[in-house]
Amino acid sequence: MTDQQQLKSAFAATEDLIDTIGDDHIATNFNTPLRTDAFELDDDLKIELIEKHFKEIMNVLGLDLTDDSLKGTPKRVAKMYVKEIFGGLNPKNKPKPTLFENKYQYKQMLVERNIAVYSNCEHHFVPITGKAHVAYISSGKVIGLSKLNRIVQYYSQRPQVQERLTIQIANELKEILNTEDVAVVIDAHHMCISSRGIKDTDSSTVTAEYSGKFLDADTKAEFLKHIA
Repeated sequence: MTDQQQLKSAFAATEDLIDTIGDDHIATNFNTPLRTDAFELDDDLKIELIEKHFKEIMNVLGLDLTDDSLKGTPKRVAKMYVKEIFGGLNPKNKPKPTLFENKYQYKQMLVERNIAVYSNCEHHFVPITGKAHVAYISSGKVIGLSKLNRIVQYYSQRPQVQERLTIQIANELKEILNTEDVAVVIDAHHMCISSRGIKDTDSSTVTAEYSGKFLDADTKAEFLKHIA
């Protein structure tokens, strides 16, 4: 099967799934919905194919691709999709955690606030921007602080819904740190709300995931006080 045939087959399968689910915008799983053959094409070929198809989108829109400002856009968009804003789809880019012994026997929550979130809405492929606040209580190991940022970044760099993003970050921290005592709050603006449709530029969306000790009212209140 040629690359073009593979793409057509994948598009047909996606359209069938959309017809089945409808337009209710319901996330079907905690995992990002990926086909089993998602990584059979290498990055260079993905960039080549996306460039070709994005060029066609621009042509359909009536843009003049001979213009100096536009002629490089399909390639730039393709590289941006594969290497940057959707780089979190590729498990090769998953950050490797750096763990240390909790030598200080620190038994209180560790909170990192205001981690930048740059993601894209999977319904309209426009930006989601905001802040993530994460916390955990050590079960014997602590993680390098920059890895908290990298975990947020990794799961943000894929087409997302905010609820799933929040849960994915929390689940990753629980697995790495071997603890249920994790909290994640995300406060974000959605361009699909501010730049189209209702065009509300002031609203933001808050999602939260609490587990372990953070389900206790006093512990949760302490965490929320820290991020206020």
